[in-house]
Amino acid sequence: MINVLNEKALRGANYYSYRPVIVMTIDLGIYKETKTSELGDFVDRLLTLLPSLEDHRCSLGVRGGFIQRLREGTLLGHVIEHLAIELQYIAYMDVGFGKTLDTDQPGVFEVIFSYWVAKAGIFAGKEATNIVNNLLEGKSYDLETTIKELKNIRDDYHLGPSTAAIVDEAERRGITVIRLDDYNLVQLGEGKYQKRIQASITSNTSMIGVETAGNKRLTKRMLEDAGIPVPKGTIVRFLESAIDDANWLGYPVVVKPYDGHHGKGVSTNIQNNEALRNAFERSKQHTDRVIVEKYITGNDYRILVIDGKFVAAARRVPASVIGDGKHTIAELIEIENRNPRRGYGHENVMTRLQISSVTEHLLAQAGYSLDTVLKDEEIFFLELTANLSTGGSAVDVTDRVHSANKFMAERIARIVGLDIAGIDVIAPSLRQPIMKTGGAVIEVNAAPGLRMHLSPAEGHPRNVAQPIIDMLFPKGSKHDILITSVTGTNGKTTTVRLISHIMKNAGYSVGMTTTDGIYLRDRLIAEGDMSGPYSAKVVLQDPLVDCAVFETARGGILREGLGYTVADVGVVLNVQPDHLGLKSIHTVEQLAKVKAVVAEAVRRGGTTVLNADDPHCIEMAEHCRERIIFFSLRPLNPVIRAHVDSGNPAVVYDQGYITILDKEMIIPVARTLEMPFTMEGRAVFNIQNALAATAATYAVDVKIEEIRLGLTSFFPSPSQMPGRTNIIPIKGFDVMIDYAHNPSAYKNFIELILRLGDRRRILVIDAVGDRRDSDIFEIAKIVADHFENIILYEDKDLRGRNPGELIDILEKGLLQKNKDPKNIYKISDETEAIDKALTMAERGNLICFMTGRVRKAIDYLYSYKEKCEPMSQIELPEAYREEDE
Repeated sequence: MINVLNEKALRGANYYSYRPVIVMTIDLGIYKETKTSELGDFVDRLLTLLPSLEDHRCSLGVRGGFIQRLREGTLLGHVIEHLAIELQYIAYMDVGFGKTLDTDQPGVFEVIFSYWVAKAGIFAGKEATNIVNNLLEGKSYDLETTIKELKNIRDDYHLGPSTAAIVDEAERRGITVIRLDDYNLVQLGEGKYQKRIQASITSNTSMIGVETAGNKRLTKRMLEDAGIPVPKGTIVRFLESAIDDANWLGYPVVVKPYDGHHGKGVSTNIQNNEALRNAFERSKQHTDRVIVEKYITGNDYRILVIDGKFVAAARRVPASVIGDGKHTIAELIEIENRNPRRGYGHENVMTRLQISSVTEHLLAQAGYSLDTVLKDEEIFFLELTANLSTGGSAVDVTDRVHSANKFMAERIARIVGLDIAGIDVIAPSLRQPIMKTGGAVIEVNAAPGLRMHLSPAEGHPRNVAQPIIDMLFPKGSKHDILITSVTGTNGKTTTVRLISHIMKNAGYSVGMTTTDGIYLRDRLIAEGDMSGPYSAKVVLQDPLVDCAVFETARGGILREGLGYTVADVGVVLNVQPDHLGLKSIHTVEQLAKVKAVVAEAVRRGGTTVLNADDPHCIEMAEHCRERIIFFSLRPLNPVIRAHVDSGNPAVVYDQGYITILDKEMIIPVARTLEMPFTMEGRAVFNIQNALAATAATYAVDVKIEEIRLGLTSFFPSPSQMPGRTNIIPIKGFDVMIDYAHNPSAYKNFIELILRLGDRRRILVIDAVGDRRDSDIFEIAKIVADHFENIILYEDKDLRGRNPGELIDILEKGLLQKNKDPKNIYKISDETEAIDKALTMAERGNLICFMTGRVRKAIDYLYSYKEKCEPMSQIELPEAYREEDE
């Protein structure tokens, strides 16, 4: 028995692919080393069930390649991968990418495959596993039911044809697409440049126009006043009035609900009072008011106008069957539904024919039943209206519309006030002006369906989505905002904040995500670790933003993929051992591959910023398609020299200056002594962050003076860099708050405090529960010799650890470095731990408080400071001052 251990949908570029994929972890159990060639007639039975697998090329690259692999022998995880793809394809979801990877557990594999609809992809993966299990056990499998369920899931979550066409056209132009719900509400573009669509309703659509089109009486009056031919008619509430008006208009007439749609309750070609009574009752089932109007003879046409211009026209034919003198109406429906051009819902050019209440009404009206055999060539209409959703078909007539009719349609769209209008016309033809042929405009539709123009049953398909995108995003207009994405093991938050600070000074309206929260224009709108894909989407959907700076952490990439499509600048600061052993990432090389997703997901013409002092970052350059800017603390770094000699830009730390090297230019940007957050050049890790931020902002053409201003006005304060080397003076000693959380970060931190001078130091430290024991142990050894007193505490969120376990590991590391046990204090509560340090500290001492609960720590220390010192002596950072009322 093969078991599915877990599954997840990655929605953005990810560890496995640039495209959205399902990752399904399976355990092959007793079949972990069994190949298909060793399973008797397994392959033959599989191909009997799914002969379409013949189309799979697999790694051989030829049709039938997968079958050849099956016969030669392949593992069952590989089979499940191909089945998951094929099941989706049969259900009209065009997917084709897949791969299967082994894991560090014997017999456990990751099956990766692309999808259209996440829920359908996961269902397909599980059913693919069920198919293999059934075949292994000699059981039959109900493929038809599975495909039907896949189609149902697809129809529930996949975009409708109008929305999908507009989305496809936007994506072809490189416009970002964000789905805002499970239906058809979609954002095109990002931030302040965004537009929204729902089917063919757009951000430009006038609500008044929609209301006007929905009011049939008002629309008819407005068109009549404008000299446009409309059928004469009235609106009534009672049968007697309907009969009187029909006789006044003269038979034949049409009866329809006042506010109906999709042809429900409509009766046409009513010839007498008796027929009118039946038609009136049908309409009253849908609305309180009923329209009675003169019946116009001719063909049913739909004219599409977009942005005031005629775009397309189609002749619509109601669902029907044609007799052959042999088969019943029911049989003719069944025969027509075998037509490969018909499908369920919107999956094909035409929708399958159905027997509706309208069909039953028409049968009764004609004196027929489903068992009636129609005469040869006799046409029987199953519906009154030509809606494609009820099985109607469309014939493109765009090239056969008289210029007078085009002009009329464009006028109508403007009169009603619609950016996209579907105008229904009854006329013998559109080749002549309808005013001369006795035709009339029957209805004006907001949110007209586009399918009849995109995929007509006959005639030339029209890409009507193109003029919609042209309208929403005129030539030369912007659609996507400036995006910078920053990843790395250490320094992400500081670099993101620094880049945001520079971009704000350069005039941008910045949205920023960090492990502290989401910020819009420097205002915190959501607190917490917001370094994943959800927070990125929050910023991209905000209409205030024209620049986004994202902290992009490893966890979010592995959990869901990137939260954006591509960035203008992708920054990788460094790759150090951290979070190893989590989510199948066990080596630094694997971790580097995760972070390389940010480096590679850069838009055409964009830039990747890489650390030339980090070998893992250097290796990423090989897979980056766009311009690269390296940065380094060493101006003579061989990677930098070769890169610059090849005509590429770089940013280096040279003789105390952040310096840009670009072709023949050497551009000193700022002196590190004038950059407060480097602490007069002592915080080397922040010099590295400054190099990266300079490269990222230079890449998007920020002026040198604006970069310099940003670098020299960025402070290590709780307001600008919360939890990163913040120093708060209290009663003559200093408390430094920091968020170092891995061995590499602690080494950098120790280097900094040593440069700050020799004085008594007290450390308040915890450990993160989801790190390896060896990493926690290493941290303890790093700090042991540099603090006179060390206070150990634990976060309330132990991340799977037992109470006291983390403190014990830290203590063992300290003791191994011969730390005097008398100078080690174990206090489980964080507040009690910092209180202990505050009571121990004397004038001139330095307390180093390592915490991930930054804002709570800052608030607590300022509260403590206020109690200990007169208020007049306290100068709070700007972010903590109360605003004037």
